[in-house]
Amino acid sequence: MSIIYKDTHDFTPAELERLFLSVEWSSGHFPEKLAEAMKNFRTVYSAWDADKLIGMICAMDDGIMNAYVHYLLVDPEYHGQTIGRNLVDMVKEKYKDYLRIAVIAYNDELRFYENCGFVKSDDASPMFITMLWT
Repeated sequence: MSIIYKDTHDFTPAELERLFLSVEWSSGHFPEKLAEAMKNFRTVYSAWDADKLIGMICAMDDGIMNAYVHYLLVDPEYHGQTIGRNLVDMVKEKYKDYLRIAVIAYNDELRFYENCGFVKSDDASPMFITMLWT
């Protein structure tokens, strides 16, 4: 198995639905919206096993100082193969001259992000207005 990484914004709704639901994210129930959203991100890197989308990372930025990683997901069948780490490294390389790269990490994923160089804030908490349940 050879994983290929791509810099693309073009995905089918079915590809996104399968990947997002593989990690039980409720946004996977809105595959057409996800496909449109991918076109609007500044940065989208994806991981593929042949023609199967198995991971992706998406980031937004202000063009000079701040970048925000919005999505990072890897199909659970492929966990433990450094795919997530490779995707984070691609974003870190792209934004290496920025002053901040931010991410909102679920508590179960804190160790992963800390191992990627992120530091948990002691004086800030993520807040949302959302219709999603995961």
